[in-house]
Amino acid sequence: MLTIIPPLPTKICSIFFFCISLLNSSFSLAASPLQTVAEQSGFQKTGRYDEVMQLCEAFQKIYPKWVRCLKFGTTPEGRPMLALITSRTGVLDAQRAQQRKMPVVLIQGGIHAGEIDGKDAGFLALREMLEKTDLENPLNSQVMIFVPVFNVDGHERFGKWNRPNQRGPEEMGRRSTSQNLNLNRDYVKADAPEMQAMLKLVGEWDPIATIDLHVTDGAKFEHDISIQVEPGHIGDSALQVAGAALRDAVINDLAQQGSLPMPFYMAFEEEDNPLSGFVDRAPSPRFSTGYFLLRNRFGMLVETHSWKNYPTRVRITYNTIMSVLKQSALHGTQWLALATKADQAAAQLASQAQPLALTYKTTEKAKTIQFRGYAYTRTPSAISGGIVTRYDENTPQVWQVSLRDEIVVDKSAVLPRAGYVIPAPFARQVADKLRQHGIRFHVLSKAWTNLDVEEFRAKQVNWQTKSFEGRQTLKLQGEWNRVKTDVLAGSLYVPIAQSKARLIAALFEPDAPDALVNWGWFNSFFEKKDYIEAYVAEDVALQQLAADPQLRSAFEKKLATDAKFAQSPEARLEFFERRHESWDDRYELYPIIRVATPLF
Repeated sequence: MLTIIPPLPTKICSIFFFCISLLNSSFSLAASPLQTVAEQSGFQKTGRYDEVMQLCEAFQKIYPKWVRCLKFGTTPEGRPMLALITSRTGVLDAQRAQQRKMPVVLIQGGIHAGEIDGKDAGFLALREMLEKTDLENPLNSQVMIFVPVFNVDGHERFGKWNRPNQRGPEEMGRRSTSQNLNLNRDYVKADAPEMQAMLKLVGEWDPIATIDLHVTDGAKFEHDISIQVEPGHIGDSALQVAGAALRDAVINDLAQQGSLPMPFYMAFEEEDNPLSGFVDRAPSPRFSTGYFLLRNRFGMLVETHSWKNYPTRVRITYNTIMSVLKQSALHGTQWLALATKADQAAAQLASQAQPLALTYKTTEKAKTIQFRGYAYTRTPSAISGGIVTRYDENTPQVWQVSLRDEIVVDKSAVLPRAGYVIPAPFARQVADKLRQHGIRFHVLSKAWTNLDVEEFRAKQVNWQTKSFEGRQTLKLQGEWNRVKTDVLAGSLYVPIAQSKARLIAALFEPDAPDALVNWGWFNSFFEKKDYIEAYVAEDVALQQLAADPQLRSAFEKKLATDAKFAQSPEARLEFFERRHESWDDRYELYPIIRVATPLF
C-alpha cells in the first residue's frame, strides 16, 4: 500500500490557505465574468447550466488565442453539450495538436450530475492557468479539453435532496440522463446520444488521458479521495507501468497537500460492514476506466468522498486536476510514445496467437491495512429489521481491515487471425456502432461461398430477469467451432489488425462482459420461433425411438441422470425436436463469425 503522510495541521492549513486565496480572488474578480456561483456563495451553491454556457463564451472572449468554446453535441432535451478547448500554445484544433504531437488531456465533469465537484473545480483550475504567466504553466505544452457537465439534462433536474448522502452543494442535479440512462455504464454500448457525442469528441482529439470526476457514496471515514488509473492493473504492459506511476504521483501530490488519498474504490466488500474490508477490482469496459484502456489510452477515476463538505471536495478536486496536468506536462510526450507502441502491438495481437484477457477476477489473497475511520456501532434496526451502522465523527479510529487487490485473468480468448464478419441483416446497426468507436471496417461488395469460419453456438443462455440500462441482458455459455458457410455481399468485415483490437474483441467476443450480444443486441437469435405441437411431437418422438436404438439409449440415460430434465415435459419433447429435420439450425447461433482469411 502507498505510504501517505496526513498530518492534521497541514490539512487545516491547506484548507485555510485555499479559502483565503479564494477570498482574495473574489475581491479581485468581483465584477469578473469568470467568477462562478460557487465562489460567490462561498462554495455552498453550484450554478445552473446557463452559467456553464455563459462561462464558456466568456473564457473564449477574454482569452481568444488560448480558449475555444466548442459545442460537441445536443442532449435529448435540446441542450448544447459544451467543451472548453484550452492551450497557451494557441493550438485549439485537433489536427494541429496531432501534427505537433501535443498531449491532450480530457477533464470530464458531471457524468453523474449530482456529483458536480469537477465542474466548479475545473473552472477554478482553468482560470488560474490562463492567468499564470510563468514558464512552468502546464498549459504551455499541452491541450486541456474541459467538459464541465457531461450529463447536461441530468444536471438541470436540480433539487435539494438529489444526493441525501452527500454534503453540499445546496442543490444539485441527478445521476441519470433525461432518458434515465447511466452514462458511466454506456461507454461500449453507447446507447445515449450524449455518449455518442462524447465518443465523437474523443475520436477527433484522441486524448492521451481522460480524467473522470466523481463523488463516491459509502460509509463515513477520514479518507477524502480515491485515485484509480487504467492501464494500471490491466491492458498494455508498458502503459500499466506508466499508469501506475501517474496514479502514485497524483496520490503523492494530494497527500502533501493534506489529503488522505487511496488507490482503490473505498466500498466495503459487504455493504455497510467496515469489518468486511475492501476488494480492488478491474473495471469492465462499460466504465470510463475500463473503456479507455481498450483504446490504449489512460483513464483515471477520481472519487472524492461524499461526506466531506463541498468547499473541501472542490479544493481536493482542483488539486487533482492541477496534479494531473503537471504530470502530463512532465511525461505527456513519453505517454504518447508508449501509446503509439501499444497501438502497434495491439495490431499484432492476432498474428501472435496469444490469449487476450477478456475478464479479470480478484483472488482471495488479502493483506491487512490501516484505514482511518471513525468509531462506530452496529445494532439491530427497528426500521429495516437489519443491522444498521452508525459512525461517531467526533471519534477518529484506525481500523485494521483486509484489502484484496491481487487481480488476475479470469477468461481469455485467442483472437481470429483475420477478423470478424457481421452478416448483412445486422450490417447497418453494427456499422453505426463501429463508426462511433472509430473502428475500421469494410462492406463486402461480393459474396463468399463455402468459407472456412468459426461460429459460436450457445449451449446455455442465461437471461437476466430484469432489464438493466433499458436492455434485457443475457450471458451465453458455449464455444467456437470451425464450419463452412456462405457470407453475403453487404456483410461487414472487421479486420483485427488495427490499433483498437482490444476494443473489437470487447464488442464481439461473447465472453467479454460488455460484448454487444450480452447487452441484448442479438436477442432474437436466442428466442425460439418454430415449434412442433406437443401432440405431434409425441408421435415424432415415438417414431424416432423406434428407428434409432442409440437415440433410445441416450434418452433413457438422460432420464436417469438428469432429474430436472426428467421432470420437464417441455425439455423431454425438445430432446426429440432438436433431432428432427424441422429444427431451426440457427436457433441459439450467435450471428457474428470469426475468419482466419482476410476478406478485403
